[in-house]
Amino acid sequence: MKVYRFDKEEGKKVAHFNSNFIMSRILKTEKTTQIGCMHLEANGIIGFHQAVVSQLILIVNGGGWVRGDDNLKVNITVGDAIYWEKGEGHETTTDTGLIAIVIESEELAPSDFMTIKAK
Repeated sequence: MKVYRFDKEEGKKVAHFNSNFIMSRILKTEKTTQIGCMHLEANGIIGFHQAVVSQLILIVNGGGWVRGDDNLKVNITVGDAIYWEKGEGHETTTDTGLIAIVIESEELAPSDFMTIKAK
């Protein structure tokens, strides 16, 4: 398991076309990719299981914890992106609720665009 950052501080200012915003790049794929949004209510859980395909979850609201095969709980919050490789065991839990975008594909390389979160 790797935890990356995609918050504003990781982004770059965009000024093309008279624009004024910050873009945090996440990833680029050429193979089939599935993108969804997960809504976990208070005390929600995505139970421990092996990833069928590599997946990246982007925390956009709330927070909680994730754990991988090493069984260590890691605190997650808005702006964190958690990456699990195909076959890697993982679980997500929250006390207060969270919303996350999930990206699943055979071809994910988040380290191409994001930095790993400092511990």
